[in-house]
Amino acid sequence: MDEPVTAPGPVLFARYAYPPNALGYCGPADPEGLLGAAAAADAAAAVVDVVEVEALADRAAHFTGAWPYLRLIAASNDVLDPLDARVVDAYWVGNALLDRVPPAGLAEVVDAQLELGHGPAAAAAPGTVPAGGHAHHSFHVFAVYPWLGLLRSGMEGPPLMVLDRCRIRWGTVEAVDADAATVRSRTLRFSDGRLELGHERVEDVRYRIDGVGFVGDLAPGDSVSMHWDWVCERLSPARRERLQASTERSLGVVNALDA
Repeated sequence: MDEPVTAPGPVLFARYAYPPNALGYCGPADPEGLLGAAAAADAAAAVVDVVEVEALADRAAHFTGAWPYLRLIAASNDVLDPLDARVVDAYWVGNALLDRVPPAGLAEVVDAQLELGHGPAAAAAPGTVPAGGHAHHSFHVFAVYPWLGLLRSGMEGPPLMVLDRCRIRWGTVEAVDADAATVRSRTLRFSDGRLELGHERVEDVRYRIDGVGFVGDLAPGDSVSMHWDWVCERLSPARRERLQASTERSLGVVNALDA
């Protein structure tokens, strides 16, 4: 059985959506509001004002990349709220709800995403659904966004960096200093047309700004998830394993189509 998520769904969504929103890549033009509301509840306490939850829910619908997947996961599992914590956890981390998403529904979402402008340089999106694609964020990053296609066309540097930072990655905290943390994690590598998990590396990421962040009392040894240059939440061993398994599944799909 999947381990329950302790944070409210809208708060959990915001913790993963804030990093690209702050960089101007997606979502509404109010990253400060998103940061404040997402940090309003500690993951262990899960206490947040109803008004803040409603504000987060309204913002979530403006994330045109993630929102269609959340709606699909919810509908496929007879869950009324796309921001139910189980649904949000399925999309960002991965859980059993993904197994009940029908390929036809996922194909419709992928086709709509391509119409938004992610193609025609997308890696292999039209063939990834029958090959085992799933409604996980890593699948969207690897198969629908154009970056893997650009790598395979011979462009070096930026595409691999974006793929690595845009996916949700996992790691272990080695040190904490002021508002930053040093985390050991595995990077992506691209070799012979294949996108793979490579060796471990140490990176510096933010976990708060002026004391405002998503993980309280962060300490060396903590297992965390990261999106772009931010720590999103503390991961239990079970959820870390699910995130890795979901990522490896997406890698397997895009690599199989290139074989």
